[in-house]
Amino acid sequence: MNILFIMYDQLRFDYLSCAGHPHLETPNFDRVAAKGVRFTNAYVQSPICGASRMSFYTGRYVSSHGAAWNGFPIRVGEMTMGDHLRKLGMDCWLLGKTHMKVDAEGMARLGLSPDSMIGARQAECGFDVWVRDDGLWGAGPDGFYDEKRSPYNEYLKSKGYDSVNPWADFANSAAVNGEKASGWMFENADKPANVDEADSETPWLTGEAIRFLEKVEGPWCAHLSFIKPHWPYIVPAPYHDMYSLNHVPAALRHSIEREDPHPVYEAYMGNRIATAFQREDVRQKVIPAYMGLIKQADDQLGRLLDHLEVTGRMDDTMIVLTSDHGDYLGDHWLGEKDLFHEPSVKIPMIVYDPRKEAGATRGTTCDALVESIDLAATFVEAAGGDVPDHIIEGRSLMPWLHGEKPSDWRSYVISEFDYSSTPQCVQLGLSPRDARLFMVFDGRWKMMHAEGGFRPMLFDLQTDPEEFHDLAKTGTHQAEIDRLYDCLAEWGRRMSQRVTKSDVDIIESRGKSIRRGILPFLVDGSEVPEEMTLHYRGAAPMRAQEEKK
Repeated sequence: MNILFIMYDQLRFDYLSCAGHPHLETPNFDRVAAKGVRFTNAYVQSPICGASRMSFYTGRYVSSHGAAWNGFPIRVGEMTMGDHLRKLGMDCWLLGKTHMKVDAEGMARLGLSPDSMIGARQAECGFDVWVRDDGLWGAGPDGFYDEKRSPYNEYLKSKGYDSVNPWADFANSAAVNGEKASGWMFENADKPANVDEADSETPWLTGEAIRFLEKVEGPWCAHLSFIKPHWPYIVPAPYHDMYSLNHVPAALRHSIEREDPHPVYEAYMGNRIATAFQREDVRQKVIPAYMGLIKQADDQLGRLLDHLEVTGRMDDTMIVLTSDHGDYLGDHWLGEKDLFHEPSVKIPMIVYDPRKEAGATRGTTCDALVESIDLAATFVEAAGGDVPDHIIEGRSLMPWLHGEKPSDWRSYVISEFDYSSTPQCVQLGLSPRDARLFMVFDGRWKMMHAEGGFRPMLFDLQTDPEEFHDLAKTGTHQAEIDRLYDCLAEWGRRMSQRVTKSDVDIIESRGKSIRRGILPFLVDGSEVPEEMTLHYRGAAPMRAQEEKK
């Protein structure tokens, strides 16, 4: 079996028709959901691109792999899904974005050249690269945000888009009266990007995926990672005006959220992103564009699914649809992601397993508490391996896909957020090591813990599904807070760094030293079987000089 692991960047869990969106029709996402299982309680291990993706790729929590923010390198030697799958005879390919930063210092220390096979995989988060494009090719006074070459920019140049940076000048800008109207400015979100729809980012990468499928030989895992619907929020015609003000929902926010807010929450409500999305004119331009980007993504997914069906690959390819985090879009007085409300930390996750064992669950939903790290474990089991649970901290979803209900499934999920690189850390007067947040959610009660001496936040999603009322402010729910702190402490005591020895290795090694002559603490030797002391009994040998005498 092959695995097609598709990730969309910043796609909210509730912006799909199969998830109940009132206006946005996504028939191709629904098409996969009808063939598989849609997990309705899936959460990322960090609501920020880089840290979240490193958890997907390693199957490990952020505090285990350490790449806690965009641009924080993942250390050389960290095991990834590519490493696990290759041991099982499955290639692991990248098409699109990873947001991974190479540990150049670690590679230099070990003498690893990025031109070697081992070095290239270390530099690409364990993947073999078909095409990598992280999709943010901004340029400013100090140069490009991403210093690598952009394959997408090169493609645009080959199609006649004459510019040093056509990603910015065409694909993510409109043209108004001969002037650029950049997608970086929200006021331009309702304008059509100055690029033919077929040449825009999502169709381009879909085309690369089809070209890959036409040439690859299995078994393989392909991580197809789209940059959209991540900002800049601008989309080509005809998607730019498919949705209007009538399709923009009221912001999910309440004035009570601004009354005595948690200091970290208050800092984020006051940042530039949040204050922009607190403006209704911004939401009315951005959200239709965001929906257009999702609609385009759905249409291109249909193109890909049609290819799989025509070529017979639908019968031997597991398909996963998910996102690295969500998007507030003005909910909770916030924009972007970063904190732990549902629009940010909860993600879509749809898994189609073509094998007959999954037949009974087709078209169903599963409300088990799922973490993004579970996919790495699922892929290992799908490839025929045993999950190395001393390394991969997630759990395989295969039982749920095959109609089983594990009795010992997790009772809470964890997410982490390191905001040490942000202005909010400075504003709050924190040292970098104290600018860390943790979420514990048990399916009803959600707590956020903040390092640095702050109080927690607490929400009861059963009585307050909108997460408006921070119950930690009232002092009336200490028992729930204490219980969730116990969960956080239990999680903190997990065995996370003994990655070179599994439990099986340890059990099998027990007693082997005694059979190799290591016999400490014996009184007379009768404590062990006679064969163990054979080499230590008998006539004493003479030294060579004594024999000569």
